[in-house]
Amino acid sequence: MRTEIKYLELKSGFSDNGKAWIGLVSFSKSGKTIYFDGKAFQSLNGMGISGNYFDLESGDEYWISGVKKDMTDRHKFGGGKIFVEKRILSDYLQIVGKSELPKADYELTEVETEKPIERINELENEKAQPTEFDSDLHFKNPNELTNEEVEFVIAELIEDEKNVQFNKARRSYKKKRLELEAELEKRGIKTLGNNV
Repeated sequence: MRTEIKYLELKSGFSDNGKAWIGLVSFSKSGKTIYFDGKAFQSLNGMGISGNYFDLESGDEYWISGVKKDMTDRHKFGGGKIFVEKRILSDYLQIVGKSELPKADYELTEVETEKPIERINELENEKAQPTEFDSDLHFKNPNELTNEEVEFVIAELIEDEKNVQFNKARRSYKKKRLELEAELEKRGIKTLGNNV
């Protein structure tokens, strides 16, 4: 896994005064995800408010960039200590050409080195599943859907019927499911719902 020393600053809710670190980040195989301090970040592709990356779990925006040799990583109008990861101190001092950290602006810290790869994969799989079909399928008329889309919505409605707590909602799911099954029957296709 490729690693690099980076400057990271929390932007959400802080303008230019958010918590900031200089630490060793790891990149996923694709290079699209950056891991640091038990978190995973992906690029905002220019769509951020003040950050260029976001935390995949919290949604918070961060500024992540290479470290500057002149130590001007924080915005000129920003403030607050920058935490430097202990394990990379000598490498960082070499980059900036110093023999020790200026105590006023920097502080040594330990960070979580375990990468949340499994947790993030699960999160991304959850997000990816529904996008196979548009979420607005439920709002279209049955005759506007393809056979696969109808079958997908029927399967979702069957799940919803099983899991819903209130009879009124269950009846509404069932009514919608029966409409979709009738549409498939019109098309001459046997449905999942017939065995429910």
